[in-house]
Amino acid sequence: MQRIVYLDGQYINENDAKISIFDRGFLFGDAVYEVTAVINGKLIENEGHMLRLQRSCSELQIALPVTVEEITSIQEELIKSNQLDEGGIYLQISRGSAGDRDFGYPGADVKPTLVLFTQARDLLNSPKATKGIKVITTEDIRWKRRDIKTVGLLAPCMAKQGALDKHVDDAWLVEDGYITEGSSNNAYIVTTEGVLVTRPLSNDILHGITRKALLELAEKEKIKIEERLFTAEEAYQANEAFVSSATTFVWPVIEIDGKKIGSGKPGTVAMKLREIYIELATQTAELKDGSKPFNKERLDTQRLAI
Repeated sequence: MQRIVYLDGQYINENDAKISIFDRGFLFGDAVYEVTAVINGKLIENEGHMLRLQRSCSELQIALPVTVEEITSIQEELIKSNQLDEGGIYLQISRGSAGDRDFGYPGADVKPTLVLFTQARDLLNSPKATKGIKVITTEDIRWKRRDIKTVGLLAPCMAKQGALDKHVDDAWLVEDGYITEGSSNNAYIVTTEGVLVTRPLSNDILHGITRKALLELAEKEKIKIEERLFTAEEAYQANEAFVSSATTFVWPVIEIDGKKIGSGKPGTVAMKLREIYIELATQTAELKDGSKPFNKERLDTQRLAI
């Protein structure tokens, strides 16, 4: 069965969706994207993703082609049309097509291209969440505005494939001797003293929506948090390590560069945070408005952080 996708005002079969060869997303990677998790047919933390989408568009001077409220309605319609119970919704906005190729931005008369589609995935019972993943470190060769969620993902794809070629799951990226993040996720370690360490927000990393939620949950669990730089060598000596993203939630890291982390099994902090996060996410998904955040206070503070 073909998925129903959304393209510029139309709900159509995926095989019928067509975009101009002059679209700037295709020619220049001049586009931004978001992925929102879906549990029980409901959107998870969608407000945070919409806030980050608006920030990304603003940084690149791309106008939203529809309102955020309309985007949410489109997402909900795709969930219904594709009978999506668990997985994610991909959303992409490019600067559009001016009918030719030119580096300069086109005028305001060129309407951005809006694409959305669903992806069915096993989020709650992923084997990687229970067994853990293995990663390697590799040089971070990405551009300097990683806080903008653009579709220019060739460098992360190369890092990911480099990891797969070495028969491990992912890569942690290293710049100036310090870990930035994973190929498609934020990175964390837990020291032998039980301190949760992750890199602070800046232009060097993506401002993860799940990252923010996990740090708030860790604080409520009385886990000491340090937002600072850390090296691969420090990670080798850590009690545990893990990654987070919108559709993985939390995946423990049990090996880095062939070195066993802690006991070589998923750590207690990672598994506890995953359990708590999923519990809250599932409760949220049971509400009529599944895009509702965990609490209004956190949504308000997100405006300052993303």
